[in-house]
Amino acid sequence: MMYQLGWSTLPGLRGLCCSEFRATPTAVPDNERGVAVEFATDAERDNFLRQLEAYFATQRFTNTADAFDTVKAYALEHARK
Repeated sequence: MMYQLGWSTLPGLRGLCCSEFRATPTAVPDNERGVAVEFATDAERDNFLRQLEAYFATQRFTNTADAFDTVKAYALEHARK
């Protein structure tokens, strides 16, 4: 099933951070304003969301564009595997 990924980009003491990752089922992927990824099972989706939270927990960004591009690249790399 195809999911549209979303997340919150929030200010922190050392820069912007990404958290609260979520995956919403979609029939119309929007890779211009977000990231669409396909998962075979709910368990695979949930595991990936946990990976995103863990990986980006310590990452900090100077601007929202950098944060968006980095999360998008990470998710699309996952989709290719």
